[in-house]
Amino acid sequence: MRNFIKVGYLLMLVMAVCLTSKAQQNVAWQDGTSKLIQFSGVVVEGDSLRPVPYASIIVNHTSRGTISDYYGYFSFVAKLGDTIVFSAIGLNSASFIIPDTLSTNKYSLIQVLRMDTVSLKVAEIYPWPTKEQFKSAFLALQLPEDDLARAERNMERSDVHQRMVGMAADASLNFKYAMQSQQSKLYYAGQLPPNNLLNPIAWAKFIQAWKNGDFKKKSDKDKKKK
Repeated sequence: MRNFIKVGYLLMLVMAVCLTSKAQQNVAWQDGTSKLIQFSGVVVEGDSLRPVPYASIIVNHTSRGTISDYYGYFSFVAKLGDTIVFSAIGLNSASFIIPDTLSTNKYSLIQVLRMDTVSLKVAEIYPWPTKEQFKSAFLALQLPEDDLARAERNMERSDVHQRMVGMAADASLNFKYAMQSQQSKLYYAGQLPPNNLLNPIAWAKFIQAWKNGDFKKKSDKDKKKK
């Protein structure tokens, strides 16, 4: 079924090229000893037969040529015997030689370009410039003897607090804060937002926390107990 669709699409492209070529005005004339023709066609991909937009169509070793439109169609004046080079990003280049035995003043072509596969070399990344420096640093590394000591070292309160203070908000937190601000503005639109300075419940909680001593500076002994 897929091959049938490809063949049908290819036939449609052929009919479009032929109809466009017939509708064009004859532009054949003699330029010295070389006959000029109207060279038209469509550039398509080899796997899917989809048109290749904005492909480069250049006469070899010259600055003459054109580019295909969004539907892969192109048309320009060329000479008999010219070598036409087709190229596009991500596709292999191809060339076509216009026959020098044509008896008409126009020629149509469907040019197929294949996918260009690029194999990259393996890149090995090392944290040290040389293997000798890596060996020296690896041998000098001192690790705790057991998993518990390593876990306690990684979970020290001072280190965790320092990482927490220096850590910026991620995209999720920033999005949540922005949505909450937007929702608050929409909720209190057209009225004054509440002021907790006059909120009796907030004052009651503050006084109770003050009586409980929650605002007293904790000593080092209390921190160690926790």
